[in-house]
Amino acid sequence: MSPRALAAAFVLFLALAAPTAAAAVGKPNVAALQVALRARGLYAGTIDGVVGPSTSAAVRRFQRRARITVDGVAGLQTRRALGRYGRHRFGARLLHAGKTGWDVAALQFALATHGFPSGTFDGGFGPHTDAALRRFQRFARLGADGVAGPGTYNALRRPPAHAPISLRRPARARLGDRFGPRGNRFHTGIDFPASYGATVRAAATGRVVHAGWDSGGYGYVVTLRHGNGVRTLYAHLSAVLVRRGQRIAAGVRLGRVGATGHAFGPHLHFEMRVRGAAVDPLPALR
Repeated sequence: MSPRALAAAFVLFLALAAPTAAAAVGKPNVAALQVALRARGLYAGTIDGVVGPSTSAAVRRFQRRARITVDGVAGLQTRRALGRYGRHRFGARLLHAGKTGWDVAALQFALATHGFPSGTFDGGFGPHTDAALRRFQRFARLGADGVAGPGTYNALRRPPAHAPISLRRPARARLGDRFGPRGNRFHTGIDFPASYGATVRAAATGRVVHAGWDSGGYGYVVTLRHGNGVRTLYAHLSAVLVRRGQRIAAGVRLGRVGATGHAFGPHLHFEMRVRGAAVDPLPALR
């Protein structure tokens, strides 16, 4: 087969082999390519799984550096030159702690787009990826053994969870960062930049299951349970105005906007989770 035909076959592979559920934000195999290029200092954009101008330009820069055909296409020749970051087709082998490679980066991206991010997209199967995989396996009603095999790959080809209830806007503020890839990580909610002390309200009727400090970076946070595995989370608060166990109606004040935890400036970080999977709450906002 000619080099051009090989390149065309690999482009087709990128289109077909990635889980279709990730199409809204990009494809895991393209994200794996971006991770490989980022590791070599050639790509500084977002790991979003989308082949855009910056990704194609980074491929060309790498090809020139590797002294191979410069066509901007990550074909088999380019993947071989990428070394360990270009090896192992996604879904072709069992993945577990200690593995590295293209397929691990693709797995990390696929898990994130299904609501189970593992931190940095880096192509290394460490403790965070292991924990995210086990959470996804429990969500998908698979054996949570931390090994990505055929059952896990099949589950990742299904559409991700979506918001099953309608939501009120939790703060009177413009929309900031959205749900999805951000840098080399994944943003699991939406942000509402607002003035310090602005009112935060319940997006739907529910019961308070957490009200207080979170050691994981959210700062002061309120979490509501709404039934059927649905929860909403309100983070980086400056004040909490409810207590655990309270039944709260939609629109009731929960707290005030702040910048506690890992936050740069006052804003509300708002999340929705369905049986543990982070889902984009924006389509459900009224």
